[in-house]
Order: sequence, then C-alpha cells, then structure tokens
Amino acid sequence: MSEEKDKVLSVNNLVVNFRTDNGLVHAVRDVSFDVFKGETLCIVGESGSGKSVTSKAIMGILAKNAIIAGGNIMYRGENLLEVSEEEFYKIRGHKIGMIFQDPLSSLNPIVRIGKQITEAMLLNSDKLKLMYNDLISDDLIHYKNTLAKMNIAINTEKKTIDGLRDEIKHKNYKNEEDKKRDEALLKEKEEKFKTFEKETKEKYENEAKVLKEKLNETKKEAKQKVKEYKKQVNEEYKQKVENIKRNYLNVNNSDELAKKKAELKQAKVDKMDKLKITKAEAKRRAIQVMKEVGIPEPEKRYKQYPFEFSGGMRQRIVIAIALTASPEVLICDEPTTALDVTIQAQILELINRIKAERNLSCIFITHDLGVVANMADRVAVMYAGKIVEYGKAEEIFYEPKHPYTWALLSSIPDVDSKEKLEAIPGTPPNMIYPPEGDAFAARSKYAMNIDYRKQPPYYKVSDTHYAATWLLDPHAPKVEMPKIVSERIRLSLENAKKLGDISDQVENQTT
Repeated sequence: MSEEKDKVLSVNNLVVNFRTDNGLVHAVRDVSFDVFKGETLCIVGESGSGKSVTSKAIMGILAKNAIIAGGNIMYRGENLLEVSEEEFYKIRGHKIGMIFQDPLSSLNPIVRIGKQITEAMLLNSDKLKLMYNDLISDDLIHYKNTLAKMNIAINTEKKTIDGLRDEIKHKNYKNEEDKKRDEALLKEKEEKFKTFEKETKEKYENEAKVLKEKLNETKKEAKQKVKEYKKQVNEEYKQKVENIKRNYLNVNNSDELAKKKAELKQAKVDKMDKLKITKAEAKRRAIQVMKEVGIPEPEKRYKQYPFEFSGGMRQRIVIAIALTASPEVLICDEPTTALDVTIQAQILELINRIKAERNLSCIFITHDLGVVANMADRVAVMYAGKIVEYGKAEEIFYEPKHPYTWALLSSIPDVDSKEKLEAIPGTPPNMIYPPEGDAFAARSKYAMNIDYRKQPPYYKVSDTHYAATWLLDPHAPKVEMPKIVSERIRLSLENAKKLGDISDQVENQTT
C-alpha cells in the first residue's frame, strides 16, 4: 500500500482488543498504513471506528485492559510494541507528539500558560544528566527492551487466556458439548502457559544478564566523560573570568566598571547554558514557539491562565506545548472538533504551515471528510476497526470505491446543495461480536450475499489506491457512484478552498 519514500512510521497488521465485563471488544482489526516524511495521513471514520485507539497504540498510552493481539508499529526501524517504558519516555513527546481534541481538558486550569509550556523543558534542564543518558542510551535501551519483550510476551499470552476465559463466561452456548470443548481448550492453554512462562523467562533473563554487565561498564565510562566535560566547562569559565578581570585591572571609570560587570555576568550565563536550561532560556524558547503558533503579545499571554484564552487560542497553546520538544511525527486527534468553522480553518492552516516549516510527518484523525480536503496527502478510511479504503487524497475524493466512503462523502453538510442531506442508516456493529463478512454490509444498500459471509480483500485500484469491497470483484455487478456523492464532493472541495482563503486573510491580518 505504499510508495518508496522516506518512511518514518509504519503500522503493520495491528490488532487491538479490550477486555470488558461483557466480553472481548475487537477495536482494531488488522490495520496497516505508512507515514512518510513531510506528509499528512488523515484517518477518517465514525466514532468508535478505531481511529483514536490506533493513535494511542502508537503513543503507548492504551488503557490497562487493552490487549495488543498482533502486528507491529515500526518507528525508524524499532518496534514500538516491544520497547520498554524508559525508551518510550524518550520517544513519546520528543519524537512523536500528540494534540488532543479538547484543549481545555489538556491544560491545567490553575497553572499559568507559560509554566505549562516550559514544564517539559525544565524537567529535562540538566544538560549533564542528558549527556549521561545519551551516552548510556543504546546499552540501556537494549537491556530494558530485552526485559520488556519478556514481559510483553508473557502478558500478551496471559491476556489472551484471560480473554478466552471471559468469552466462555459470557457466551451463550447452544449445547453443553461446545462449552466443554472450549473449557478443555482453556485448560490446555493454561497448562501450556506455565511451560511457556518458564522458558521465556530463562531465555530473556540470560540475555539480559549479559547486557546488564555491558551496561554497567558503559555507565562507568559515561560518568567519567561527564565529569571531564564539567571540569572543562568550569576551567573555561575560570579562565574567562581571569581574562576579564585582567583587562579591567586598573579601570576606575564607572562605564568601564559597568561593562566589566556585564561581561562577568554574561560569562556566568554562558557557563550555565552549557550545564543546564535556565528558566530565562526556557521562557525565551516558550515565547518563540508561542509566536510561531500565532499567539499575539506572547510576553503578556505567557503569564495568563487557560480560562483567559478563547477555544482557538487554547488549541494553539496545546500545539505550542507539543512543538517544544521538536517531534518528528505529530498526531492530531480531532483537534478542531469543538471549534467554530472560521477558527477551525485557522487551526488547520496553522498545522499545515508548521508541518511545512518543520518538515513534520502528521497523522490527522477526524470523523469529517470535509475537514481533510485541505489537509491530507493520503487518506485512510476506517470502519469497525478496519481500513476499508486507502489512497491519495485526490483518489479518495474523486474516485472513492467503498460504499462507506460514499456514505461519508454524501453526508457532508453544505448550504448550496438543494438535495436532502443523507444520513448513514443504522449503527456500527457490536465489536464484541464482529461480523463475519463486510462490517458495513448491514448499513449498505449495495451489499451482496457474499458481503454477509466473507470479508472482502483489498482490491488494487491504482498503485496507491486500495479498497476492501466486493463491488470491485470482476464478478460483481457494475455499480456507479451515486450522483449526490459527486455533487457533495464538488461542493465540499469548493468550501474547503473558501475556508483556506478565509484563513489566509485572517493570517495576513495577524502577521
């Protein structure tokens, strides 16, 4: 499903389930997509389609009852599903940032904006500690990841058994034989788990022991290098102070003495800058990023509280916080949901501009196809935990192939169309019992018998465009895209252009 480009992030056959009192919820089912350098991938679908669960899996912030039952998430050659929390701490926010849909709940209402923006910088202000962590990083990651792989392997198997136990408990069996068969299967898995757990621990603990010895050696070397660096910085500062004092040895002029004092102060600032990020430096960076996201009078706004900002300005603050760590990938989880249409256009334009200036890769999650018209390079349409259509933005808008994509496009509201707004009939399926066939079949007027019996494969429309629908099968009857869909597409693209023009005008007025 991808072209040969600089691939930053790759999700492959991801499966995420959730344990609940009613049974196992199949939230994400075999999802795959790529994110390329400098591009925006928009993931579109109704509430409950699995969009946010996918993004949370990438960020490593799934709920405790989540079970990642399959697949991998590759970031720069590393599987994020196998890394330790210590490694994820360095990735989350620093390499992969996230903007949530409700800025008010993302901000602390009783803490000034400036403090919230600088908090992450000041928490990591000790440059000597950062230097030490960088020096031991590779060996520490290998050691921690080995232990993490052990725990993940054991916990995944344990959760699978727990899920089967819950399923047996809540399943309505037609006869006692089926129940006994499943109970026997559960008992067999529980017995095998004991052996599996023992063998897994032996394998990984032996490997971890060797890595721990190597890590201890690296720590000793790192401490020595940090000590030498600190000594060098102090000696350079001492030499600089002596030179300044020597240059002003016989000076009694008040202006020259003031100059001497200023140079001594600057020498101390330079020294501290090499050892830590000061509050002054953090504030300077915060004000700079506030300007970057279009907040007027940042020096004044720096001291204000979240309730003193409008919804659009609060969202800009959240974006500023995400940008302070200079992430490579930015995940935007419906960041414009609570905003009016004009402010929505400004935020979308802001994200586009920042993405271009910083060459960011962006995953934009939304339920509104109208929003992505002015945002996306690629679009993944999700329904019932699966990607049903995937392609470039122009392919999804001008040549949609899946009935669900047609339904989303035909339900885009506008003021110009005289035709009745079409709602998608019915409701999404209960994902505790996912359908055997196409999950959208029960809501689609184009469904055939096979849609209820078998899941469709991905049919290739072009090298970059795929859709999972039996309508693309050579034996299927020919079905044309409804006229209302093409009309809604035309109007939505025109409205997107108008919103872009409005945003440009507002941006020009504020700069």
